[in-house]
Amino acid sequence: MMKNGHHQVSKPAEDEEASPVSVACSPEKRRRIVRVWCDGCYDMVHYGHSNQLRQAKAMGDYLIVGVHTDEEISKHKGPPVFTQAERYKMVRAIKWVDEIVEGAPYVTTLETLDKYICDFCVHGDDITLTVDGKDTYEEVKKSGRYRECKRTQGVSTTDLVGRMLLMTKAHHSNTGSSDYQQHTDNFGRGPKGHSPWTGVSQFLQTSQKIIQFASGKEPQPGDTIIYVAGAFDLFHIGHVDFLEAVYKLSDKPYVIVGLHFDQEVNRYKGKNYPIMNVHERTLSVLACRYVSEVVIGAPYTVSKDLLDHFKVDLVCHGKTEVFPDRDGSDPYAVPRRKGILRIVDSGNSLTTDDIVQRIIKNRLLFEARNQKKEAKEMAVIQAMKRREEEKSKERAQAVL
Repeated sequence: MMKNGHHQVSKPAEDEEASPVSVACSPEKRRRIVRVWCDGCYDMVHYGHSNQLRQAKAMGDYLIVGVHTDEEISKHKGPPVFTQAERYKMVRAIKWVDEIVEGAPYVTTLETLDKYICDFCVHGDDITLTVDGKDTYEEVKKSGRYRECKRTQGVSTTDLVGRMLLMTKAHHSNTGSSDYQQHTDNFGRGPKGHSPWTGVSQFLQTSQKIIQFASGKEPQPGDTIIYVAGAFDLFHIGHVDFLEAVYKLSDKPYVIVGLHFDQEVNRYKGKNYPIMNVHERTLSVLACRYVSEVVIGAPYTVSKDLLDHFKVDLVCHGKTEVFPDRDGSDPYAVPRRKGILRIVDSGNSLTTDDIVQRIIKNRLLFEARNQKKEAKEMAVIQAMKRREEEKSKERAQAVL
């Protein structure tokens, strides 16, 4: 498996791939590999999912991710936006993932952890419920084989779906639009208030978060430095297939992705794009195992200065339309003249606009899904609150 860029994940020694019994009975070994399990729908994979997997990987050595089928998701939550084949490939492309399990059961059991020789499972500090409203991690929690990581504030699949359904020009700001404020107040709202896990909040970028996602690796002698640029909005399977195809152009690729500022994307994409702001897009791209570095706010035209600065060997672009720069010029004129421009056919023509159309086409289904999800979460919150109140009363009576 590949880490960020061209660097390879070191494989465990043969003696460390032994059975769970031999591993447990061999304390004299140099170091036992800690195997971690995560599972989920991973629909519309975003940097919040990636951050969960980053945190999970940091708790061990080898990360296995179980991804649910379309049938299971539809049963417990509602229709997914992406197919299971697309979701499998998206999760495989996250650089902290060592292995995925296709068609993982929706309820996480000790049997699953033992089958894949995992020490424990990791989930965010929200809650996942079955169609019956039961905690899917109840069994592993009771057994002590459950760990929790922090949920990434400011992003959720619910919010992204809401942005696409609303498509307001103010979706990058919570303060500039009464329409967006109404969206934050009402979208997915349950009958008894808001769930803290399904709400909408503004993502605030920090330098620390970028450092956590970045590889920190400089290009090495012999690397082929490849530059690509674009919006990479709602980072999806079409982007992954393109970047994988670019990555495979060299034995030692160092792929730099230039991300255009929001205003630039809106200029050439129009409508209400981008849906995700440049800070969100940065983390999404950095989480991809085929990417080595990101240029935040890259110029639209690929100039000689840019090529010289990053010592670029090859510039790649997909088969999608190339929009002219503000003055009507070809943004790829320089690399075209230098003979280093490569048009890459990834075999996947999926666009961000296609994803938006999927949402709009099934608007009522997705709205109903989000409302149902929040209603279940609110019921759990109320039950937890009642239990805590009962415990408080019991403690008070014990003191008396």
